[in-house]
This record gives sequence, structure tokens and C-alpha cells, in this order.
Amino acid sequence: MALFFNLNSSAKKEILFQVVLHVVVFLFFTFDKYDPEIQGFKVIAFFNYALGAFFINYILLPRYFYMKKYLYFFCSVAFIISFNIAFEELILERIFYPDTRAMYFPGVIYSLLDVMPVILILVGFKFAWDASKKQLEVEELRTSVKESELLFLKSQINPHFLFNNLNNLYSYAIEESAKTPSIILELSSVLRYMLYDCKEKFVILGKEIEHLKNFTQLNEMQIEERGKISFRTENINNDYQIAPLILSVFIENAFKHSTASQSEDIFIDVSIILDKNGCLDFECRNSFLEITNTESLSNGIGLKNVKKRLELLYPNAHDLHIQKEQNVYYVHLKLQLMKGIV
Repeated sequence: MALFFNLNSSAKKEILFQVVLHVVVFLFFTFDKYDPEIQGFKVIAFFNYALGAFFINYILLPRYFYMKKYLYFFCSVAFIISFNIAFEELILERIFYPDTRAMYFPGVIYSLLDVMPVILILVGFKFAWDASKKQLEVEELRTSVKESELLFLKSQINPHFLFNNLNNLYSYAIEESAKTPSIILELSSVLRYMLYDCKEKFVILGKEIEHLKNFTQLNEMQIEERGKISFRTENINNDYQIAPLILSVFIENAFKHSTASQSEDIFIDVSIILDKNGCLDFECRNSFLEITNTESLSNGIGLKNVKKRLELLYPNAHDLHIQKEQNVYYVHLKLQLMKGIV
């Protein structure tokens, strides 16, 4: 009994399942409506079959069948069933029916029909149990791999963002710009969110939008008087949650497109609207000029990263459209959000 309680929950569940299964099969095997009394022969015969099934379930299945050694498995099963039949015909029947059934052998087919139903039921349910357990392990492994991949993808964002903005900060510091303290404060606010507030898979929508505003203001300092930045939100509330640091990749891309190719007449227009059904409509337009160093921007790490995260976090719940047309880079993302915080 102490050994049972020391087992893990999966082993306990299997033992209880097998006990219930054996009791049910035993009752069906021994039940006879014309003779309700349980016969000693049937009790011992059932234990004979159950012992054979036990060897198949816990020795032959894991050692041969699951290792794809099918010839060894089927030969061993044939030996065990032959032993069950021989034990019943040569020992049990001679003890319980010496003057009737023990006097003749009914044949292999009849003997198999007598032995196989119980063994097939016990082995079949064990095989189904193992298959269900294996499927559960596969699902857990898939979830673990998915979580690991998401953590890896998210970890790529922070260094990428930090690298770009430290370069900007360095430029302002060299020029001894009066904006340097403001940039440090904005950068500190954004990094605080990225490092501490968005550790979870999902965050409150309002917090993410506030981060995007700070993020946009931080990047806007690069443009100064060279263009116009617009950031508009509508119907944002905290009833919904969103995966963090997805939308910021598109905004960061917009600034990179514009500042890398233009020295004036820059525009970046960001619009985020939440409808009553929790569908987030994100649009980002930015100007750019077709030059050599902007060709790689649409194929960078950040964009591939965010596409992969969308596939993992919002399967069949997002629609991403990206196009370049007449010196305008346009991103349109529809995202079906969920309520509450996970």
C-alpha cells in the first residue's frame, strides 16, 4: 500500500484503471444467467488469461512491439497463448473435469476462441491507454517547444531595439544635444516595460498601447523637423489582452524605412482601432524612397520574427497584409483579441 502512494499520479491512474478493467472483464467472463454461482474453474482460468495479458502488456509491448521488433513480439505472443491453452487443457480441466472435458482436445480453433477474447480485451485496453498517454506527451512536448520558441523570439526583440536606440543616443550625446536627457527617460520607460511588464505571454491592451506611444515618441526624436508623425487610437480599453511587442516591430520598421531613405518630407501614420467584438485593426503607413539600403528592411529579423509569433500565438485569428506602393510602405493587421489576462 505504501508503494502505491509513492507512485506518481500517472502510474496510480493506470493501476486503478487496470483494476477496474479486470473486475469488469472478470464479471462478464464468469457470469452465467443459467448458473449464477461463480465456478472455481472460471476463476482460475481467468487468472490464467490475465497473467498472459500481463506479460504481453508490460513485457512484450514495451520491449518488442514499441521498439518495432514485431517478429519477436508475435512469436512471444504465440508462445504465451500456447502456454495458456496448454495450462487450461492439461492441468485445469484434468482437475475440475477429469471425466468430461479432460478426455478430449476440442481443437486449436475452439481453444483460441476460448482464450483470445479475454486477452484481446485486456491487451487492447492497455494498448489504447499507452497510445493516449503517448499522445498527451506529444501535446505537452509541442506546447513546451512552442513556449520555448516564443521565448526565443521575444528575446530577440529587446537586443535589437536596444542596439538601434543606443546608436541614436550616442549620436545625440556626441552633438551634446539638449534632448539627450529626454531620450534617456523615454528609453528607460520603454525598456522598463519590455523587461518587466511584458514577461507574460499576454498583457493588458491599454499597457501595450501606452508602450507604443512612448516607443513612437522615442523614435520621433530622430526625425525632428524633417517630417510629421501621427499616432491615433480609438476605443482602446483594458477588457482585452494582446501579445506584447508585436505591433512595435511594425512601427520600428516604419521609422527605419523612412529615416534610412529620406532626409525630408517624412511621414509615419499609425492607427489602432478596437471594435466592439474585440478585433484590433492596426494600420501603419510610412513614406520611403526606393534605394539600395531599404531593400533588406522588409526581410529583416524583426519582420520574420513577428510573422512567426503571429502564427504561434494567433493561428487562424490574424490577417496580415504588407505592401509597397508609390513610395508608401503599408502594414495592415487585423487581430482577434481575447478577454481577460492569462
